[in-house]
Amino acid sequence: MTIVWFEGRLRDAEEPLVGALDHGITVGDGVFETMLVRDGRAFALTRHLARLARSATGLGLLPPDEDKIRDGVAAVLAVAPPETGRLRITVTAGPGPLGSGRDGWDQTVLVAAGPATVARASRAARVSWVRNERSAVAGLKTTSYAENVVALAAATEYGADEALLANTRGELCEGTGSNIVVERDGELLTPPLESGCLAGITRELLLEWAAAEGLPVREATLPYEVLDDVVQGRAHAALTSSTRNVSPLTALDGQEVAAGELCLAAQALFARKQGEDLDP
Repeated sequence: MTIVWFEGRLRDAEEPLVGALDHGITVGDGVFETMLVRDGRAFALTRHLARLARSATGLGLLPPDEDKIRDGVAAVLAVAPPETGRLRITVTAGPGPLGSGRDGWDQTVLVAAGPATVARASRAARVSWVRNERSAVAGLKTTSYAENVVALAAATEYGADEALLANTRGELCEGTGSNIVVERDGELLTPPLESGCLAGITRELLLEWAAAEGLPVREATLPYEVLDDVVQGRAHAALTSSTRNVSPLTALDGQEVAAGELCLAAQALFARKQGEDLDP
């Protein structure tokens, strides 16, 4: 069951809500956040709202009305059924012309919640396309997601649930909807933001919590070929995202791989810390 809030009140999930000329529909001019729902609350809501504002500013939009969004989140979660596991906030540039130019500042705001389960393990595949670390929207969580849709569709041909991308410099970057950590030589390494990857909330919390707990996790530039080591068993990897938390890779490019000891330790650490504070 999906619960939807739009323009100040709850709506039927099948009700037409967004106009045909909304810039989010015509050119993908918008930003969004997806977060885990646990015990009836949105996990790390404050951090997600801060990133939503950063993404909007990066697109040249006005910062979204945080109080309005929080009201929408509260309204949705107040009636959400127990199986609700995911909440999404979408903000678009609102009505606009049939082209890339904007002619107003009336934003469209929509909050929706529905079922989801956390992936305890992940299966990934490499794809031939790259992430452009010099893109105008690099590091922003925008609704222009067609590139990710195409890459993920290709990865599913290997039985994968995520696609892994290099950047234009041949460095390991990220997944279509996740960050990656590689376990090698007694450390967990994750690409720096300069690689063009999204500043993932789960990634951010793992770096903070690992530092406090003494788990060796740090940023490091890695060649895309490090994934060869994962396939050959010389390294391990895990994906991080709001609907995965920390999810060790158990297959890469259609080949089964073992979950690493540090990846499993990071998964356990994240689950414990998440249970202690739902808005860290």
